[in-house]
Amino acid sequence: MTTTASDSPGPPSPHPTPPAPSPAHPSPAAPAHSDPGNTGRPLRIAVVGGGPGGLYAAALLKRLDPAREVTVWERGAPDDTFGFGVVLSDETLGGIEHADPEVYRALTAEFVRWDDIDVVHRGRRLTSGGHGFAALGRRRLLEILHARCRELGVVLRVRTEAPPATELARSHDLVVAADGVHSLTRQAHADVFRPRLTSHHCRYIWLAADFAFDSFRFEITETEHGAMQLHGYPYAKDSSTVIVEMREEVWRAAGLDACGQAESVERCAKLFSDALGGRPLKGNNSSWIAFRTVVNDRWSHGNTVLLGDAAHTAHFSIGSGTKLAVEDALALAACIDEQPDLPTALAAYEAERRPVVESTQRAAAASLRWFEDLATYLDQPPRQFAFNLLTRSRRVTHDNLRLRDSAFTGTVEQDFGCPPGTPPMFTPFRLRGLELRNRVVVSPMDMYSAEDGVPGDFHLVHLGARALGGAGLVMTEMVCVSPEGRITPGCAGLYAPEQAAAWRRITDFVHRRSPGTAIGVQLGHSGRKGSTRLMWDGIDQPLPADDNWPLVAPSPLPYRPGINQVPAQLDRSGLIDVREQFAASAWRAARCGFDLLELHCAHGYLLSSFLSPLTNRRTDAYGGSLARRLRFPLEVFDAVRGIWPDDKPMTVRISATDWAAGGTTEEEAVEIARAFVAHGADAIDVSTGQVVPDEAPEFGRSYQTPFADRIRNTLGVPVVAVGAISSWDDVNSLLLAGRADLCALARPHLYDPHWTLHAAAEQDYSGPGAPWPLPYRAGSRRPPTGRTDGPKPRLSLRSP
Repeated sequence: MTTTASDSPGPPSPHPTPPAPSPAHPSPAAPAHSDPGNTGRPLRIAVVGGGPGGLYAAALLKRLDPAREVTVWERGAPDDTFGFGVVLSDETLGGIEHADPEVYRALTAEFVRWDDIDVVHRGRRLTSGGHGFAALGRRRLLEILHARCRELGVVLRVRTEAPPATELARSHDLVVAADGVHSLTRQAHADVFRPRLTSHHCRYIWLAADFAFDSFRFEITETEHGAMQLHGYPYAKDSSTVIVEMREEVWRAAGLDACGQAESVERCAKLFSDALGGRPLKGNNSSWIAFRTVVNDRWSHGNTVLLGDAAHTAHFSIGSGTKLAVEDALALAACIDEQPDLPTALAAYEAERRPVVESTQRAAAASLRWFEDLATYLDQPPRQFAFNLLTRSRRVTHDNLRLRDSAFTGTVEQDFGCPPGTPPMFTPFRLRGLELRNRVVVSPMDMYSAEDGVPGDFHLVHLGARALGGAGLVMTEMVCVSPEGRITPGCAGLYAPEQAAAWRRITDFVHRRSPGTAIGVQLGHSGRKGSTRLMWDGIDQPLPADDNWPLVAPSPLPYRPGINQVPAQLDRSGLIDVREQFAASAWRAARCGFDLLELHCAHGYLLSSFLSPLTNRRTDAYGGSLARRLRFPLEVFDAVRGIWPDDKPMTVRISATDWAAGGTTEEEAVEIARAFVAHGADAIDVSTGQVVPDEAPEFGRSYQTPFADRIRNTLGVPVVAVGAISSWDDVNSLLLAGRADLCALARPHLYDPHWTLHAAAEQDYSGPGAPWPLPYRAGSRRPPTGRTDGPKPRLSLRSP
């Protein structure tokens, strides 16, 4: 489930003075056989937090071993809840059905199901079907779980504050901390769990309507203060969850920050009166919340373990916090049942759940960010806007959505300009006088295989094979503009005649043997990251002293202090020399027959290190403000653009973030792109990082594409997206959603030089966007494999 709003961490609640223990639920005395701190099978279990995750964990642990004493502490009333509806996926329900059929039957009897998602924007309602949702009321879910716990003999201590975490850990074999996003248990052991809580840029409020939407509904309203959105879905035959969300600055400008619950509810109903049919909304201790993403380095400490929102949160726009908590409970109970002792069980629980949660959080972050940046998409064509919204988390893709609703996806493809039967990636794209036959780019990849800067047979085969493999554009590695501008002794150059002759041999091969394929050159200078060993001999490791060459940079800052060489700060004369080196290399590149030139201003190399405040500490006209940090890269760009043929395109690769505190911000990346486009760049190739060694990238599938997306949809300029794009489905999705114009892939092309042609074959496409070279045409279909099928069983033979 990736496109739904459902449960979410509620607002912080006060900590009332705990009432006296209920006589009906006295504090259980430690059983004679209990061993506090027991490392074997836990017999005495404390669950802190009576939300769905805590209750379900308690029920499962008791069901698996009725001899256990399981106690749940919940400081609120049994039916206290800050949300209204809960959405659970088929996957989660399958786990519940297997683990506890009683709970499963009770849940399925309550579910409201629907298939459609409606996207309403600027008066148009677009519907996509085939999504398959199931929801029920959160209060009803709690009632079912309470009943199951009581039936199994779990002790429920409601309206009762739990004892301190350390006290529970001494008196119980296992403590399950399911006490939510504001977990006191987590705070008590923050030095061990090492939590990181990140607040985001939108405010939202959790409301309900006394009627059932007939679909999941996203509705956008544009006000004088900015865009606001509604997420709505039914959770009962006569009830719907309604979440209203907007950026914080919009919320404040609209005066909603000064509204209490009653006024907020009334104003939200008026803002979305069309969606609600003029009907009112209602709240339930509802307040405006800034979503918090919770991440913990560890999930367990001794015999205490975190579960649900205490361990992790994921933005409500892609799925339920309840869903994750219930799945945590299933995994925790199973691991305790399967493993020989508690430490092993808790380690197995975290090992099983962490990758799933991290994947969900990456998808949630993409979705959250999409809604934060909603204003940048408002001018997209209606169907593209809807497709973009539906695929925002990258979990729903073009191919997946086509299976769900081929008619809807077909209209989006038609609007995009796809000829019949043509996937988006095989539509042409024009930059100046260059028309690319498809949207696939072989990304620049350093090969470290040149001799004295001269590309040899390896480069001919490497680039030639990928040109024959069908990509619309094949890029060289970073080609260095001077001997001192090389990263390693194996890096290619374009500063000498013999290098130009070798490159001409390669471009001639590409144009002659793979007509229609474009080949581009990326020009760069290593700056402070130069004079290092070949990658396989130690990436970024300095050369032996006798082989070193001097380095230059905007500031005398080594890449790694005490390891890499201290570069000399470029003075005015040095700046002019470097600029002329770039211009001379561009002149040679034009005569080599390259179709496109890219200026490398990323990854901490020389021009990139002028742009980043972490590497540019100058106090003259080339340092300080962003405009000054841009000055030298723009001077180089202008010099190159002045020499590069006017009908041939020129792109710029940038690092849109340094992934480090104090580095280039996303806002600055947009301004950097804006400046290069104003000087004549035809597209921006958007990468990230590699500027400083202590970066902390947020790796994941397509993890760099949001930066390209933001630049494209803020500035309206063509962009090349790059970064862990690995499937043709991802390429089609990014293009069709309007997040990128071209997609550059690196490692997939190392794995398969014919990646593009194989992508065409796998999509049953054989048009002009991916023609097979004549000598290879016989291989344009997948070769048959050995038979794996057998005769289908028809008769059940029985003994007489």
